[in-house]
Amino acid sequence: MSRDRRLTPANGRVAALSLQGQVEAARFVEGWTRLVTPAVVALRDAPNGRRDRELLRGEAVTVYEDHEGWSFVQAARDGYVGYLPTGALHEGQAPDLRVRVRSTHAYEKADIKSPDLVGFSFGSRLRHMGQEGRFILTDAGYVPAAHLAPVGVVEEDPVTVATLLLGTPYLWGGNSAFGIDCSGLVQAACLACGLACPGDSDLQAAGLGAPVTDGSPPRCGDLLFWKGHVAWVSGPETILHANAHHMAVAFEGLAEALTRIEAQGGGAVTAHRRPG
Repeated sequence: MSRDRRLTPANGRVAALSLQGQVEAARFVEGWTRLVTPAVVALRDAPNGRRDRELLRGEAVTVYEDHEGWSFVQAARDGYVGYLPTGALHEGQAPDLRVRVRSTHAYEKADIKSPDLVGFSFGSRLRHMGQEGRFILTDAGYVPAAHLAPVGVVEEDPVTVATLLLGTPYLWGGNSAFGIDCSGLVQAACLACGLACPGDSDLQAAGLGAPVTDGSPPRCGDLLFWKGHVAWVSGPETILHANAHHMAVAFEGLAEALTRIEAQGGGAVTAHRRPG
């Protein structure tokens, strides 16, 4: 039985210790935890390879190998496997804050007129170091307190969360407010609401939530899947999705989308699921 390379921490040279006896590798290791340093970094299918997904500042990975400037890792959020530049990782304490707005800035001082140091996407994770007025001092600089929430505090409605990213440019394999794809939008909303969620639409169609099989019409919060695509149902007659037709996260009439996608060769809906 072949294994999905996206979820299998093994590359021939090295594999996770938990896979010993199940895959072939020169050595098996337990791995070590590191955190993502940049605001956004591509998780690639090979060193200098294609972007599969993206990871955000403060997200944790298990590193199984550092080789010629690249780290072979598995993301903590969903088990996705791939390669990151070794320089994009650091050792540190687990972040305790998350960015809960579409995007924010870290400033040099607790002052909106001070130099901004870096921008962060929704879902980024930071470490609380102190507070000064309306700003929280994080491990990346001063961030407006209103833009942050404790990691353990979850949002209530994934569609409301997804709406935060309305207008975000479409980016295949993207996971941030600077660029996102259909499955990235679904995952960002689910994770913010405390719902486990795979990274790609085929994985989501196979195991996210429960299938709706009674023939009932889609309701707000449901997910509709096509071959290679997924959309939130945002109302009785609308969907919300990151899509290449609009090249953005956009609302679209459900009937119009069904007709358009089938006419473009995407076929009919292949699955109807309900997260939660």
